[in-house]
Amino acid sequence: MIRPAPAIEAIPAMTPFIGPEQLMRESGRSELVRLGANESAFGPSPRAVEAMAAELPRISWYGDPESYDLRVALSRKHGCNVDELVVGAGIDDLMGLVVRAFVAPGGAALTTRGSYPTFNYHVTGYGGRLVSASYRDDGMPDLDALLEVANQEKPSLIYLANPDNPSGTFVRKEQMIAFFDALPRDAVFLLDEAYADFVDESDLLPPHVEDRLIRTRTFSKAYGMAGSRIGYAIASQTNIATLQKIRLHYGVNRNAQIGALASLDDEPFRRYVVDEVAAARADYYRLAADLGLASIESFTNFVCIDLGTADRATRVMNELLARGVWIRKPGLPPLDRFVRVSAGTEPMRDAFEAAFRAVLSEVPA
Repeated sequence: MIRPAPAIEAIPAMTPFIGPEQLMRESGRSELVRLGANESAFGPSPRAVEAMAAELPRISWYGDPESYDLRVALSRKHGCNVDELVVGAGIDDLMGLVVRAFVAPGGAALTTRGSYPTFNYHVTGYGGRLVSASYRDDGMPDLDALLEVANQEKPSLIYLANPDNPSGTFVRKEQMIAFFDALPRDAVFLLDEAYADFVDESDLLPPHVEDRLIRTRTFSKAYGMAGSRIGYAIASQTNIATLQKIRLHYGVNRNAQIGALASLDDEPFRRYVVDEVAAARADYYRLAADLGLASIESFTNFVCIDLGTADRATRVMNELLARGVWIRKPGLPPLDRFVRVSAGTEPMRDAFEAAFRAVLSEVPA
């Protein structure tokens, strides 16, 4: 009998994310109000669309395997060297490269329990050993607990999303500097900054490059290019050279490279999206307060609303789906009592509010 490698065979069958397309197939619906994947409801930059459309006749060509023009533009944006950047098919792709490069079979990798799950899938899939610390009850990653586990388990890779997914919380600069300085010196810190465009750059960990830090960014959120799958990592030249050994050199979509480059040249559009997302968050805070529910202050393009128990949150999520409104919820305590709703356009928010009010009237606390 043909069998996979033992480490892979031992992994339980799973579907990391059930997408809206599958949910529509299962329910027979032709559309949903899509508020479950933290996609941008405000689209990509018109400049990006124009640039990609103009190049569609040349889609038969491969993209530049080095993404050189894009890396040059990103080096100007971040004040780093071109050789301190690598482009990949979204942060998920880059995350897998980092795990492969820095977590040996059986080696430990540290994360917050219930944080962005793709990191966990990569660690497990590449034969690593996942260790974790819990969130605080308020949705903040527990940095003290992470440090304690890091000192006990000696992980070679430590992962943190800031701003955080799925809570939306944000560790500010001073605290992040202290946390990074306190980490074991022989561990790589993988800092996932997928939502960094929604906070002031000056509030983030200051820009610097060293071997024990890898930062990832994406065009999926504020730039509205989730379907194009393009992101990048900022790291030392030594670490970039390591990732070059194993990355899929033709794995980045040519049109995504073109759209990303045009997006960087349209800062007013990114600012427009950030402002629209802030307005959406304010609407969700207002709605939660009006219904007597707590919410977590978010620094992302989604908001978590507290429904008191995991059971109620699950029931509300499922009832909303039955009404054609798709949201998600965190899967593990203490955040599993929340539902998470992405920033939508005003009509999308109106549809969510109407359905949410109706469902809450039928699902008791």
